[in-house]
Amino acid sequence: MPISENRTIRRRLIAAACVGNLLEWYDFAVYALFARYIAASIFHSSDSFSQLAQSLMVFGLGAVVRPLGAILIGRFADRNGRGAALTMTCLLMGIGTLMIVCDPPYDTGGRLSIVIICVARVLQGLSAGGEIGGAAAFLTEQAAAGSRSMTASFLQATMGLSNILGAMVATLATLWLDPAQMTAWGWRLPFVLGLLIVPMGLFLRRAPVFSGAATIPRQSETPVLKTLLKQYRPSLGITFGISVLWTAAPYALVIYLPLYMQTAFGVSSHVSYAAYLSANIVLVITSLLSGRVADRYGARNVMVCGMLAVILAPAPLLLLAGAFSHPLVITLVMMVLFGTVGLFAGAAPAGLASLFAPAVRATGIAAPYNIAAAIFGGFAPMVLTFLGPDWHGVPSPALYVLLAALPTGLALCAPLWRQTGDHFQPDKAMGHATESITRDTPDNGTVRAGSRKGERL
Repeated sequence: MPISENRTIRRRLIAAACVGNLLEWYDFAVYALFARYIAASIFHSSDSFSQLAQSLMVFGLGAVVRPLGAILIGRFADRNGRGAALTMTCLLMGIGTLMIVCDPPYDTGGRLSIVIICVARVLQGLSAGGEIGGAAAFLTEQAAAGSRSMTASFLQATMGLSNILGAMVATLATLWLDPAQMTAWGWRLPFVLGLLIVPMGLFLRRAPVFSGAATIPRQSETPVLKTLLKQYRPSLGITFGISVLWTAAPYALVIYLPLYMQTAFGVSSHVSYAAYLSANIVLVITSLLSGRVADRYGARNVMVCGMLAVILAPAPLLLLAGAFSHPLVITLVMMVLFGTVGLFAGAAPAGLASLFAPAVRATGIAAPYNIAAAIFGGFAPMVLTFLGPDWHGVPSPALYVLLAALPTGLALCAPLWRQTGDHFQPDKAMGHATESITRDTPDNGTVRAGSRKGERL
């Protein structure tokens, strides 16, 4: 049953599909927000800049293993169902978070402390790698006709929700605790809160209503990787190109921005966290609005508009923030920048889902996305820290997303989009015949195989 036919079931399924993404981005957000305190506690160095760089390097370590998680868990999801795979990712993320909470400081554990946090980030990276493909595939497959982009946009909106939660914790923690307390034990509190999300996620994903909807016919005879490489190479290329900006923009203009405001403009951590909290409300709204508009005008068209906004807005707005550094200006600048990210990213999940048939969709989305995340996403904070506040007068986050937009622009101009518009076609995704899918294969609520019509994605 499509998830929009019953409001109660619809809310439960969307929550179950997105809770892992919520936990993933929450952990990523609080790690970036508390990177300075983690660095002082876990990494041994007399130079605070070196400590911060090491902390951000470990932050990026999770991104390195994301492609492996995408292939392994994405293939598992395509063969055994979205529900089992999404439950696995939730468990892995929870184990990694628990390891960070229990990691002793360097003065107590020595190098073992660094090893523990590295292993934790690897587990979280594997989980994050398998999460996006399975969740995006599930949401688009379960949505009713005419609302696929809107339903899939909840995946991006949960990033804003997780950041709101992280910003609230960061704002309260820095308000109540002094820097010495934050370094000693305060930075662990947000990760303890993150652990509370895990039981909720497991409960939602093991519920019968989700397990039944997330079960797909077994495709053990389908050689997923072989099919993708043989029949979907153009789709993989487009997915990678779009994913470059889809990963670079959130890391550079959302996750890293509070730290950038502190280091580049001397904004206090409390002010930057409060602005971050307000801006993420805009991110949630614009992500959902992007999905709604994409259902009417097409995901590709919305992504083009979002890409132009991400290219044009950061440089002048960050220069404005640097010139005034007033809390109100900082807040407004961050709200606009987060809005541009939401406009682009909100339409991306459904747009990429339209490129692949069901039996290869989770892997087809996850593998290119996480390769892009490994290269352009996870290490973005470290790269931007080394670049400094600006490069020849251009704010470093603005330069970073400008370069990331180059492959995305090429992907959005690819002829493949023009073969069928950007309609959702399960058996011939974007014009590609998929021999492993027959005309009788159901698509869990999507337009049936063989259909030449569908809503715009």
